[in-house]
Amino acid sequence: MSLSRKRKKELRKLQTQANSLWETQQVLVGEAASVAREAGRQLGHLHREEVRPRVAAGYEAYAAPYVDKGKRVVNDTVIPAAGAVMGSALSVWDAANDTRARLASGRGIDLPASWRKAPPAPVKSGIGAGGVIAIILGVAAAIGVLYAAWQTLRADDELWVADDPLRAPDA
Repeated sequence: MSLSRKRKKELRKLQTQANSLWETQQVLVGEAASVAREAGRQLGHLHREEVRPRVAAGYEAYAAPYVDKGKRVVNDTVIPAAGAVMGSALSVWDAANDTRARLASGRGIDLPASWRKAPPAPVKSGIGAGGVIAIILGVAAAIGVLYAAWQTLRADDELWVADDPLRAPDA
């Protein structure tokens, strides 16, 4: 297909206008990026100079007394009580194990010989709670890795960047 000289001239003129517009847009985008950077810097200054001190003052005035009181309650009441409960539970467990061992060896209650027999060996059936938790955590970790890989490798058209930013695309 051959174009007339008039059409070729019009197309060249249109291409020149498109290139000029493209260059102008690139300059405008550059200026917008510098304005956005400066706005980010100013926002950081505002945060450091205004927001952070007000939040800290509000925390000290309203929340800090309750947080300190909560820490004192936990350190002075909850932790000692939990330690006492755990110590009692372990003492009971130890006493039960000792009694069971004495009974099994025949040093405890004097049982007739016909009643004494070896306890049956414990039968392990399937995986325990720890195995189930380990499997769940492993599956969750694998899903997380696959999701991260998918997010990294997926095609995203909005993230496309031109090779030559000052050159207009061919029409």
